[in-house]
Amino acid sequence: MYKIAVIPGDGIGKEVMEAALTVLDALNLDFEYEFGEAGDECKEKNGIPLPQETIDIVKKSDACLFGAAGETAADVIVRLRQEMDLFANLRPVKSYPGSNGLFDDLDFMIVRENTEGMYIGKEEYIKDESGNIIGATAERLITRYASKRICEYAFKYAKDNGRKKVTGVHKANVLKKTDGLFKEVFYEIAKKYENEKIEAEDFYVDATAMYLLTRPQSFEVIVTTNLFGDILSDEGAGLVGGLGLIPSANIGEKSALFEPVHGSAPDIAGKGLANPTAMILSAIMMLEYLGEKEMAIKLDKAILKVLSDGETVTADLGGNATTTEMAEAIKNEIS
Repeated sequence: MYKIAVIPGDGIGKEVMEAALTVLDALNLDFEYEFGEAGDECKEKNGIPLPQETIDIVKKSDACLFGAAGETAADVIVRLRQEMDLFANLRPVKSYPGSNGLFDDLDFMIVRENTEGMYIGKEEYIKDESGNIIGATAERLITRYASKRICEYAFKYAKDNGRKKVTGVHKANVLKKTDGLFKEVFYEIAKKYENEKIEAEDFYVDATAMYLLTRPQSFEVIVTTNLFGDILSDEGAGLVGGLGLIPSANIGEKSALFEPVHGSAPDIAGKGLANPTAMILSAIMMLEYLGEKEMAIKLDKAILKVLSDGETVTADLGGNATTTEMAEAIKNEIS
C-alpha cells in the first residue's frame, strides 16, 4: 500500500486533482489517500496558507500530489520544498499529439535546483533619510553543496534514462562568483561520468533561451539554478502546447511532491474547462518515482491514445470535453 498525500489547493487544482485520482483508481494499485489543505482558501479559512497539519501529512507519506495554489503559491509550494528538502525540480518538455505545439519531436528534461538561488526570499528595501523607499535588494545564494547535489542528480538521471548529453546553464560571464561556482561544480561532476560517455556542455542562460527556439532538439538534459530553471521550463512549455501539458516533480532524499506547472486559473475554475493532462502526467511521474514503471507506461499510453484521437479533449486542445469527461476517456483506455 502506498500512502499518498493529496493537496488539491485552489481553483482548477481541485478539478484536475479529481481527474487524476479518477485515473489512478483505474490502475491495479493500492493507494491510501490523505487529504491536506493549503492555498488561498485555506488562508481565508484558517488564517495561514499552509497549516502544520498538512506539512505533517506530507512528511509521513510515500509521495504527495499537489494541485495548484493562487496568490499564496510561494508561501505554500516554496515552503513545502524547503520543509521537505525537495532539492530537484524535474520539468519534462515532451511533444504530445494534438497539442498544437511549435514542435512535435521534443523530449528533454529540465533539472532545476530547488532550494536556493533568488528564491530564498531574502529581500529588503533601501530607504532614504526620510524613510522613503528608493530601491530594493535581493540576495542570491549559490552553494557548492547544492550545486553538486543538483548536478549529480542531472547526470545520474541521464545515465539511468539513456540520455547522452547534459547541458549546464548559467550566467557566469556576469555573475562570476555565484554562477562561476555553479559552472565549476558542473564540470567537476561531469568528469565522474566520462566513462559513461555522457557529453557535458554549458551555455549562458540567454543563449539557451534562444537555442530552445531555434534548435530545441539538441537538448537531452538541462541542469540549472532556481530562477533560470523556472523561466526556461515555462519557455519549454510554450514549445509543446502550453502549461496544460507540463507536469513536474520535486524530489528529495526521502520525499517527493508532484504537481502540474500551471497555476490555479481562477478565471476558469469550476467551469469544467481545465485540461487535466499536466496533473495526470504528474501522477505518472509519481508512479515512476514509486517504482511502478509498468503502470506509468500503461497510463502514458492511455493519455497518448486520447490525445491522438482528439475526440474527448478539452477546449485548449481543440475539443469540447469537460475536465471530467477527458479523465473518464483516459480511464476507459486503461480499462
